[in-house]
Amino acid sequence: MDKVDQATRSRMMASVKSKNTAPELAVRRLAHRLGYRFRLHRRGLPGTPDIVFPKYGVAVQVHGCFWHGHEGCRHAARPRSNTGFWNEKIERNRARDVRDTAALEAAGWSVLILWGCEIKDQAALTVRLSTAMPRSEEDQDSEAPS
Repeated sequence: MDKVDQATRSRMMASVKSKNTAPELAVRRLAHRLGYRFRLHRRGLPGTPDIVFPKYGVAVQVHGCFWHGHEGCRHAARPRSNTGFWNEKIERNRARDVRDTAALEAAGWSVLILWGCEIKDQAALTVRLSTAMPRSEEDQDSEAPS
């Protein structure tokens, strides 16, 4: 049984954002601090990736653990009420993620999936971003202080 009434729960769920979420903003701040420049929510690409690094051909999707069914994550626990609805909803999201990733890769993009629970570890996130977008020596030389 839910702890709040149906109208309150509906309002709460309607207020959940799909763009500019806290984990997405944290990734953007870190990428910018590392010197990477990017575009946001490119509509012309399959799945409208959260962050796109055109120079490196990398599209980043920042997935919420609950909404995208992160396997083995404590934040992805399914609700005990209305289980049929939630199981179907999360499975549809997962199927869409697989379809969008395949379409992006077919279009020549590398896809980096970041989970909400991974964002807090800044050191590991730095490694994942740097690995996905290796910087050439030209990039490092051109950004050297004068």
